[in-house]
Amino acid sequence: MRTLTPHLRTAILALMACAAAVHLYFGGTGFPEPIRMRGFHLLVFVPPLFLLYPARAASPQHRPSLLDWIWALAAAAPHAWVLWNADAVSDRMEYVDPFSPLMMALGIICIITLLEATRRAVEPGLAWMVAGSLAYMWWGHHLPGVLNSRVFTPAEIVESAWLVPTAGGVYGPLTGIVATTIAVFIIFGAFMQGSGTGRLFQNLGAVAAGRYTGGPAKVAVITSGLFGTMSGSSVSNVITTGAMTIPLMIRIGYSRTVAAGIESAASVGGALMPPVMGAAAFVMAEITNIPYGEILIAATLGAILYYFAILAAVHFEAKRLGMKPMAVADIPAAREVLADLHLVIPIVVLVWLMTERWSGNFAAFCATMAMIAIAMLYRRTRMSPRAIFDSLANAGLTMAPLAVSIAGAGIVVSALTATGMVVAFGGIIKEMAGGQLWLLLILLATTVLVLGLGLPTTPSYIIAAAIGVPQLLALGVDLLPAHMFLFYFAVIADATPPVAAAAFAAAAIARASPTMSSVHATRFGIAGFTVGFAFIYDPGIMMRGSLVEIVTAFLMQVAALTLVTSAYAGFLLAPLNIALRVLLGAAGLATAFAHMLPDPARLAVGMGALALVAAWQSLRPTTPRTA
Repeated sequence: MRTLTPHLRTAILALMACAAAVHLYFGGTGFPEPIRMRGFHLLVFVPPLFLLYPARAASPQHRPSLLDWIWALAAAAPHAWVLWNADAVSDRMEYVDPFSPLMMALGIICIITLLEATRRAVEPGLAWMVAGSLAYMWWGHHLPGVLNSRVFTPAEIVESAWLVPTAGGVYGPLTGIVATTIAVFIIFGAFMQGSGTGRLFQNLGAVAAGRYTGGPAKVAVITSGLFGTMSGSSVSNVITTGAMTIPLMIRIGYSRTVAAGIESAASVGGALMPPVMGAAAFVMAEITNIPYGEILIAATLGAILYYFAILAAVHFEAKRLGMKPMAVADIPAAREVLADLHLVIPIVVLVWLMTERWSGNFAAFCATMAMIAIAMLYRRTRMSPRAIFDSLANAGLTMAPLAVSIAGAGIVVSALTATGMVVAFGGIIKEMAGGQLWLLLILLATTVLVLGLGLPTTPSYIIAAAIGVPQLLALGVDLLPAHMFLFYFAVIADATPPVAAAAFAAAAIARASPTMSSVHATRFGIAGFTVGFAFIYDPGIMMRGSLVEIVTAFLMQVAALTLVTSAYAGFLLAPLNIALRVLLGAAGLATAFAHMLPDPARLAVGMGALALVAAWQSLRPTTPRTA
C-alpha cells in the first residue's frame, strides 16, 4: 500500500469511513434492494484501490500517477451506471432482454478494472484464475472430452460475468453477502480494535500463559486466537500480534523459523474461532441457508481443539528445549486486565443475538453500538471522535480488497456453472474416488490446498464448495459437515507450503525462511487436518448427538492431538527416543483416522498409548535433560 500525502490520504480515509458508516447504518435499519446495495458497495470500494496500491514496484509510492486516476475513474463508471439504473437492471430478464453495446462496453471495463484491482490489492493468482475462467468460456468448445463446453457469444460471456445478479458474477449473491452481513461484522471488528479490546486480549494472553514454560509462545497462541475474533484475517493477525510475540519467542530460545511457524499457525486459526470467524463462514451461512448461530455452535469445539493442539505442541517444544517463562516484568498486572474487562460485554451481546437467531447484520450492528457505548463508561477505553473515525476508516480499508476478491470469485463460480465445469470437474474427482468417501475427502482436501496456493481463503472456499459439496452430498454426507470440511482446509491453506500468506508475513517479521516457516506452521496447525476429517466422521465434534457422543468425539481428538504433537516435539513427560515417538505418532494417527474402528476402541488406543508412555517415563530413573 502506498504512503500517500496527508491531504490525499485523509480524503481517501474519509471516503472509506463514510462508506463504512453507510453500511453500518443499513445493517441496523435494513438494506436497500440488492442491486442498489451491491452497486454502492463496489462503487465506493473498488476505485480507491488504484490510488492506494501501486501498479508495480517502480510506480510512484507516495502519490497516484495520472494512469492510476484514469483506472479509478474507469472502475467507477460501470458501478455508477448500475446504481443509476438499478430499477432497470433488477427488472431485466437475464440472457433474454437485449444486452446493448453500452452495457457490453461497461461490462468489459468492469471486468478489466476488477482484474487489475485484484492483481494489485489481493493476489495475482486470483486475477489469473478469473481471467482463465473467462478464457475457458471463450475457447472451451475447442477442448476435448469432459472439458468441452458449448459455444458462448461475447455478449453471453460479459453478461454472465457482470450482470446476472441471481446466479453469480460481479453482482451476484456473493457480492451481496459481503455488502451486507460481512461488512457489518468487519466494522464490529474494527471497533473492537479501536476501543482497546486488542489490548485486553493481549494482556489476557500474557496473564493466562506468560508465567508458564514457553510463555511467549503460548501468549502468541492465545492472543492470536482472540485477535482472530476481531479480524478473521490471518495476515493481519500475524502483523498485529507477531510484531510483539515473535521477537519474544526468539529471545527465549525458539529458532526464527519455529517462532514464525507458531505465530502463523495461531493467526490462521483466527478464522476458525467464534464468534466472528472469517468472511468464509458468513458465505457458508448464506449459500447453505443455515443460520450463522448454528454454524457458530458447530465450529466451537473444532476451534478449541485447534488451539489446544498448538498450545500442546508449544508446551512440548518448550519443555524439550528447557525454556523459561516470560520475565515477571513483562507480564501485566491483573488489574490491567480487569480495567478493560467491560469490553467483553459487546461480544456477549453478539453471541446472544446470534444464538437467538437474529440476523447476522443486525446482531453485529447492535454489538457495534454496544461497543461504542460500553467503551464510553471509562476514560481508559473511551473512544474519541477521532478513534471512531479511524475505526470506520480501517473497516473500509479492510473491506475494499475483500470486495474485489469476492467479485472475482463470483465470476469464477459463474463461469464454472455456465460451462458445466462444476459438474465435469466434480465428475473427474468422483470417478477418481470410485465411490470411496475417504479417498474423495483426500482428493477434495488436496484440491482446496492447491487452490489456496494462489487464492485467499474465501474465494478458495467458494470455488471448492461449488465443486466438492455436491460430491459429498451424493455419498450421504450432511450439508453442514460437508461445508465445514472444505472451510477448514481453505483456512489452513494460508499456512501450508509452498505458498502460505500468513507464514510469509510471519517470516518477514522473524527474518526467517518463508518455506521453512510454513513447514513449521503446518506442523503446529496439525489439528486443522484431524478436525477437518472429524467433521465428516465424528459428528459429536459439531455438538451433534448425545452428550456421550460429543464428549467421546472431543476426547478422541484431545488424545490424538496430544499424541501427535508430543511425537513431533520428541517430548511427553521427558525426552522421547525414536521408538516411542513412532509409537505415539502411530497411536495418534490411528485415534484420529481409524474410523473403521468403534469410537470406544479408538479412544482406548489413544488414552492407552498416552498412559503407557507416561507411566514408563514416570517410573524410569531421571536422566539429565539435553537441549
